[in-house]
Amino acid sequence: MPDDARITFACIKLSKMKFPAPVTIDWIASLINAEVVGDASATALGINEIHKVEEGDICFVDHSKYYATCLNSAATHIIINTKDVMVPKGKTLLFVDTPFDAYITIVNHFRPFTPATKAISDSASIGENAVIMPNVFIGRDVKIGVNCIIHPNVTINDYTVIGNNVVIQAGSVIGSDAFYYNTKKSRDVWYRRMQSCGNVIIEDDVEIGAGCTVDRGVTASTVIGRGTKMDNMVHIGHDVVVGKNCLFAAQVAIAGATVVEDGVTLWGQVGVNKTVTIGANAVVLGQAGVHTSLPGGKVYFGTPVEESISKHRQQVWIKRIPEMWEKLKNL
Repeated sequence: MPDDARITFACIKLSKMKFPAPVTIDWIASLINAEVVGDASATALGINEIHKVEEGDICFVDHSKYYATCLNSAATHIIINTKDVMVPKGKTLLFVDTPFDAYITIVNHFRPFTPATKAISDSASIGENAVIMPNVFIGRDVKIGVNCIIHPNVTINDYTVIGNNVVIQAGSVIGSDAFYYNTKKSRDVWYRRMQSCGNVIIEDDVEIGAGCTVDRGVTASTVIGRGTKMDNMVHIGHDVVVGKNCLFAAQVAIAGATVVEDGVTLWGQVGVNKTVTIGANAVVLGQAGVHTSLPGGKVYFGTPVEESISKHRQQVWIKRIPEMWEKLKNL
């Protein structure tokens, strides 16, 4: 295991599912048995889900509800199960009966599941003065910076990038698969996992408590920003981006593709819905349920969450309801 130099994040872009080299659409079509509508000689750079696609990427769509969104996304090439759509200029379609299966075929070709044969992969890179305690698992192509402490029974799955001066307490799992499923109720098994091929990036000076779980991105990166601290039993869903210097107390859970900006504090048992944004320096008090995006710089409380002062006023009035009811009955 080579000792890497200090990891610098200024030049690291969020990981996307990019191919080792550009491939032609004709080659992709042969791999997934697709009919090409458009330029078969065009090249594809990678495959990504709708929220993360970039120019040159392949994306897939298998429901009419999302046809327009996908066709008008940044994706250059779209795997789709209908020809009855207007093809935007510069796009190429790959027509198949089951786009989800085509996605799985491509991911398995370029990033197949590879069973581990040892606790610490030979391809892992671990920086100088990093401490790896007993019973730690470190997967394929993991990078760990200098002066890190990885406590016993931690699992760090494939392609994870960990910065410098990071502490991960016992029993945490970094880079587990996304809770992300393709749903078809016409099948005997309704839910099929959308195979995760993204990763986790943990920046410098992060501390992660015991028993935490950080899911990797579906096709991109789950990111924990520099200086963020997490208590025990915190869950971070797939493709979440956490900013710098955030503070999460025990049993916080953040659902997929949410953005938590710099300096946010989430106190114990706060639950955050998917695809929302919590603005910089917001504070969410314990047991709150965040169902929508929140502006930064304010204090929030309750379920559904509201500004704390407004919520507390509501509770005062609720407590007065029995008294007011008695007065009404006596009128």
